[in-house]
Amino acid sequence: MSSALQMTAFGLTLLSTLFLLLATCMDCWMVNADDSLEVSHKCRGLWRECVTNMQDGVRTCDQYDSILADHPVKIVVTRTLMITADLLAGLALATLLLGLDCIKFLKEEPCVKLRMCYGAGVILGIGSILGLVGSVWYAVDVYVERATLVSHNIFLGVHYDFGWSCWLGMAGSAGCFVASVLLTCCLY
Repeated sequence: MSSALQMTAFGLTLLSTLFLLLATCMDCWMVNADDSLEVSHKCRGLWRECVTNMQDGVRTCDQYDSILADHPVKIVVTRTLMITADLLAGLALATLLLGLDCIKFLKEEPCVKLRMCYGAGVILGIGSILGLVGSVWYAVDVYVERATLVSHNIFLGVHYDFGWSCWLGMAGSAGCFVASVLLTCCLY
């Protein structure tokens, strides 16, 4: 039972870490949600803004000026939280890999391997909370920005909604949290 639980947690951790990394790197945290006939699809991310022409599929992207430039708070906080969550999830994945029963590393020390799995679960839990806070922070800020414009009857031509990168970040964080619960609560 312990080996099956470890392998399930490892698979979930691997998939969730991949989701977190993809969400951090990709550029579609906000997408245009305008109901009119659009000729282009606009995405805003943490690192750049891209526009895809719907007729010929040509995609152009504008990098943000600099990582150190003045950016909106939602971008800076989300970047920080997501990068920290990525690093913690990667560390937890490496620790969990070494702590698995099927790996020959420290085969004579089952208590140490169990503590490594437990430690990976704790690290993964912290990373999942940071990733979830970053993703939800960004999503709430997008919603508040849109609601403010609608309440003041301001129409700028484009309304943005949550993009697939935002959802991917939430899914990766939730998966890391479930894996953390499996490793910290169910493994003992």
